[in-house]
Amino acid sequence: MNLNEVIRIGTRGSELALWQARWVQRILSAQWPGSAMVIEIIKTKGDRILDASLAKRSDKGLFTREIEQALLDGSIDLAVHSLKDLPTELPSGLTIGAVSRREDVRDVFIPRPGNSVRTLLGQPYGATIATGSLRRRSQILSIRPDLVIADIHGNLNTRMKKLEESTWGGMLLARAGVVRLGWEEVIGETLSAETILPAVGQGALGIEIREGDQRVRSFVGVLADSAATQATSAERALLRCLGGGCQVPIGTYGRIETNVLKLDAMVGSLDGTRVVRGTVAGRPEEAEHLGVSLARQLLSKGADRILESIRSSSV
Repeated sequence: MNLNEVIRIGTRGSELALWQARWVQRILSAQWPGSAMVIEIIKTKGDRILDASLAKRSDKGLFTREIEQALLDGSIDLAVHSLKDLPTELPSGLTIGAVSRREDVRDVFIPRPGNSVRTLLGQPYGATIATGSLRRRSQILSIRPDLVIADIHGNLNTRMKKLEESTWGGMLLARAGVVRLGWEEVIGETLSAETILPAVGQGALGIEIREGDQRVRSFVGVLADSAATQATSAERALLRCLGGGCQVPIGTYGRIETNVLKLDAMVGSLDGTRVVRGTVAGRPEEAEHLGVSLARQLLSKGADRILESIRSSSV
């Protein structure tokens, strides 16, 4: 890396996205003190159409496409994404240069201010719970079919404001984002992964770079975490095999325990009445194979019919 080189880091402009980009900026600056790290904010289609429900958007690149175009045309040198927002099929010419260490992968329940019942399952019969995730919706309804699900979208600040102004019992968010913004005090309960399986790649950052750009690849290598890379490779392979995106009710959790990669996954109907679950375990080096194997297991159990039903209906 040349001294005094300028490295441009592309990101969305939300508070959480900027936190993530600045975290990357700090680590790279410490590793390469002679280079200038410049953050470039890029507005994506997903940022511009927040009046529409995320669940009704079939576009898998809503929060990444404009950033990826800037990467391809050389306007930026690397892009910082929440890995769960990054489609499993990347544009030609781009690749993931590093997957960061993972923050806590679990979801949290945040009760509305003034609601003294701090747990999800402790909410009264017929309570309203807000989430913009079909994955969460399916799993919540599978264990509490009496609950009413309210759709919510927007960045974390927007969602918190909507919760405060609502009559909902509370809402569900990824713990990683809440913790990164320093909002732990609003958490009522952290839900176990057994109760609500997380999204593919939840808690990790994906650093996207140009294919063949060995200079930047070596530069971002300091950000890579091998355990997170293997676990999320299995999760993304599963999602790719199932043909899903972030707006399909698929949950999965990969982790390495005593040198064994364990992978759990679920596919559920939107009303939670049908949920197919499975698990595999094997060598971390076979991460992608394990993800494909579990996807095929779920499909053989009926996940194909659930997914086809969802895709053929209007959400």
